[in-house]
Amino acid sequence: MGEFVIKMPDVGEGVAEAELVEWHVKTGDPVREDMVIAAVMTDKATVEIPSPVDGTVIWLAGDIGDRIAVKAPLVRIETAEGAGEAQPMPISQAPSAEVVKAEIARPAPATPVTAAPAAAAAPAEKPLAAPSVRLFARESGVDLRQVQGTGPAGRILREDVEQFLVQGAAPALLRGGSAKKTATEEIKLTGLRRRIAEKMVLSTSRIPHITYVEEVDMTALEELRATMNGDRREGHPKLTVLPFLMRALVKAIAGQPEVNATFDDDAGIITRHSAVHIGIATQTPAGLTVPVVRHAEARGIWDCAAEMVRLAEAARSGTATRDELSGSTITISSLGALGGIVSTPVINHPEVAIIGVNKIATRPVWDGTQFVPRKMMNLSSSFDHRIIDGWDAATFVQRIRTLLETPALIFIEG
Repeated sequence: MGEFVIKMPDVGEGVAEAELVEWHVKTGDPVREDMVIAAVMTDKATVEIPSPVDGTVIWLAGDIGDRIAVKAPLVRIETAEGAGEAQPMPISQAPSAEVVKAEIARPAPATPVTAAPAAAAAPAEKPLAAPSVRLFARESGVDLRQVQGTGPAGRILREDVEQFLVQGAAPALLRGGSAKKTATEEIKLTGLRRRIAEKMVLSTSRIPHITYVEEVDMTALEELRATMNGDRREGHPKLTVLPFLMRALVKAIAGQPEVNATFDDDAGIITRHSAVHIGIATQTPAGLTVPVVRHAEARGIWDCAAEMVRLAEAARSGTATRDELSGSTITISSLGALGGIVSTPVINHPEVAIIGVNKIATRPVWDGTQFVPRKMMNLSSSFDHRIIDGWDAATFVQRIRTLLETPALIFIEG
């Protein structure tokens, strides 16, 4: 018998440690070669760690949420062969929010030996599924052990859970009952949820926010949007309000470049960007991500819409790359029909501005002689008050309002 040590792989980006977000085994469990034993995360990349050998788990490095140093022992496995060590290979350019498998060097093949009798069947293993799928299943009250996976190696996909629900399997959370409930549940923040929490603390603790709210008459733009959607070419996505807002941002930034900036508050340096890279805050099964529409200044309405749809789908499916989730210079936050009347959006550090979109509602508006129904929407926008004065914030939002209320101006060059 021997002991084989699997070390934490180098997950790239020059990071010194990664966070444990999932164990697929426990001490005493048998493992097979290529069986996934753990998942770790850094930034927004989730990496699965496979076993390079057959054997039995005799030691695990820590609990979910713990941070493990790169190249530190992660798992110890008792094997029938001699002792050995897995030399982790670097995982460079790992996709953000995507589950990838770490490449771990395998031991050299051993000299063939007489075949031993077949081992007894291993106990039921933890179902294979990405962290985002586990979260969706948990929120839906679904036991993944009851779901048939259709992905590679039997991996359970989000679609499998949705199909399980459609087929009428009653989730535990939906079962009736009138008994008093006294149970509590402690949930440790891990993975992307912890990254979001850390980012929010960083933004709110270091950035003095000023939030400015203005109502916008969207009647003319909504009429134009309906016309353009009715005449759109095959293959063009359906236009929402956001592509128009993106183009309005580009024109407003041309007059106030200080809003399209990032601030290194440690070095005291403001960087103004000529490129307009617009982050679109997007809710995904795993949590909030911000895919980035790059070079909005060089895109038209349809191009902005198509790129926004592509990135949102990639973010929700967990296939967005790290480059697609970083590098924004200003952000738009929209909750669509759930947008409410007013919000107080949190700036995406190290940016200095974020534009919040509230829902459109028909309201009576006085036109000087009578009340008329108009489609109104509020913009709730926050600015870094160290960099942007209240007057400049108001001027910027008023310029956006003018462009949205007179949408023909959006299409005029210069």
